[in-house]
Amino acid sequence: MELKEIKTVGIAGAGTMGAGIALVCAQASFKVILFDINQTVLDSAQKSNLSILNKMLESSRIDQNLYNSTLDNITYSSDISNLKSDLIIEAIIEKPEIKISLFQQLIDLNGIDTIYATNTSSIPITQIAAGISLPQNLVGIHFFNPAHIMKLVEVIKGAKTDQKIVDQSVNFVKSLKKQPVVAADAPGFIVNRIARLYYVESLKALEENVCDFETLDKVMESSGFKMGPFKLMDLIGVDTNYSVTESQFKLFNFEARFRPSRIQKQKVEAGLHGRKTKGGFYNYE
Repeated sequence: MELKEIKTVGIAGAGTMGAGIALVCAQASFKVILFDINQTVLDSAQKSNLSILNKMLESSRIDQNLYNSTLDNITYSSDISNLKSDLIIEAIIEKPEIKISLFQQLIDLNGIDTIYATNTSSIPITQIAAGISLPQNLVGIHFFNPAHIMKLVEVIKGAKTDQKIVDQSVNFVKSLKKQPVVAADAPGFIVNRIARLYYVESLKALEENVCDFETLDKVMESSGFKMGPFKLMDLIGVDTNYSVTESQFKLFNFEARFRPSRIQKQKVEAGLHGRKTKGGFYNYE
């Protein structure tokens, strides 16, 4: 394995996280290919990124040159054969078997000199790596939502991840002007292990009719949190948040403190996934 300088970044999955990661990388002068099998999702990602850049330009957070170069740096594609890059970051559904299948396709397409990264927030890196032919090339690079704002990025080393891959991933995150932290391949890594209870305990309080969710959000925000748990779940995606809670519940051997909420499950089943569906705990119509 001979690691190349990272010049091109592929993003697999054009949902909220994938689109945001693509935008961040493009702003940092990387050539980016954003891939998704769903053209509608790709179109939505392109529209969202354009909207974010327009707001940045209007508020003078970026100038016209950076605005133009960022747009020029992103290619949107629904053809996986175009996803050839020095670094590929996966940001798809939180299901190990689907991630494994995708990574093996990407390995067959790109080979041993590419870094393969997963943006998973809950699935062990070692578990994914065990199903692919290049486990030493797989690393966790976990961004937080919204990716263009949040500074922290977790870099997770699997049991077989080559240390050179970890080091280059840390340097890559720094090049994005983000703050990397190296985490062990433990359930929830660092942030989600701590943050999971922010959501779970708030949902328990709601289940037990302690108060309504708007009040819980106000209490947490007045206590110093920038966003209450229910607003945050709507932003992240109620379905994504629920999936991570389910995963962590299993990884912690069904400890009661990580039990998924019936209320959250009901929202998911009703298709109320938050901002992206115009309704979750709050209405965004």
